[in-house]
Parts: sequence; C-alpha cells; structure tokens
Amino acid sequence: MLPGLLGRKIGMTHIYNEAGKMIPVTVIEAGPVFVTQIKNMDVDGYCAVQVGFEKDREKNLTFPKFGHLKKAGLDFNVKHLREFRVEDVSGFENGQSFNAEVFNEGDDVVVVGTSKGKGFQGVMKRHGFSGQNQTHGLMTHRRPLSSGATGPQRVFKGVKKPGRTGGDRVSQKGLKIVKVDVERNLILVDGSVPGVMGGLVTINKVVK
Repeated sequence: MLPGLLGRKIGMTHIYNEAGKMIPVTVIEAGPVFVTQIKNMDVDGYCAVQVGFEKDREKNLTFPKFGHLKKAGLDFNVKHLREFRVEDVSGFENGQSFNAEVFNEGDDVVVVGTSKGKGFQGVMKRHGFSGQNQTHGLMTHRRPLSSGATGPQRVFKGVKKPGRTGGDRVSQKGLKIVKVDVERNLILVDGSVPGVMGGLVTINKVVK
C-alpha cells in the first residue's frame, strides 16, 4: 500500500464529533493516482513508487514526459508526478491505481503544499517589525532603516529586508484524518493545510 497520495485542496468546513465538539477540517480530494514507475535497489539504489495524478492532454506534455509515460504503458497522460519511498516494491505494477482507501480515520499525516503568494511586502508584514512612531517629527514609520555595519561596505546575507512573501513549499505537521469518503475520494483533515483552494498537495502518512 502506498504511504501517501497526491490531491487537491477543496476548502475548509467543520464537523461535530460524538461529544458535540466542533472540529475545523480541510477537505482534500485524494487521488486517484496511477503508478508510472517502480524504482528498486538494484537499478536505482533505493525503493520507491512514482505515481501520476490528474489526467492531461497530450499537447500539454513535454516530449521527455510524454516518452516516460508511454514507457510506463498508461493509456492516458497525467499532469503531476511524485515519488513515495517504500520498503518493498513487490506488490506494485505500472498502471495500478490508488485512491482514498489508503487512509483510515485516525491516521496521522503530513500535508505538503505551496503557501499563498502575497507578492512584494515590506518588513512589517514580512518579518513582523513594529514600526516607528507616527508623531514627534519621525519620518521613517514603516521603513527598515539601516542595513547593517558600514565597515565591510556591504549588506550581510540574511538581513531582514523587504521582498517577495509566500509561495513557499510548506510541510504542515501534526494533522489527523477525521473522516474518509471513499466513494468521492475525499478525506477530512483536522486543521488547516497550506495553499489556496484547488492547490496541489501531497499527503504523507506518519510512520510510528
């Protein structure tokens, strides 16, 4: 069985448990994914299963990706490819499909996605600077002021400055699956996951 799936973030809602407590959950469309390549220790040096998610038209593929999928023997093309490490690849074969059945209620998972992009931001929003006084003749307000020492005549790496914010790869840990809807390939995860609605996410089981 695969240790994870690819999916799409549908949005957030809430449910009530048996004790009547409201639980905020994120709805994720998990799969189906299709095995496109099996990597073993003899050839690749590690064991992993590569899967594809979401069918795509041939004209949208690069030539190397088209050839790779053709070699896998799929009757259709897929848009996204990801690898999942496994200990044994004997139970997998090209074209095999997996859906939300790989998860169970109560499973601990880590969801990886791309955080929301916020564009170019100043230091107050990007780094949480408090800002200067708004009165008594100060004219700096939201500006970062000094960039550091003047001796080396350069700005050291890592200085907190304005710049692009968001759009980073984020791994959200400490999440738990509270409900699995196999018929619609939906899973409900306790809490929020990174990314916008409709964003691509990777759901990985936590090995205990």
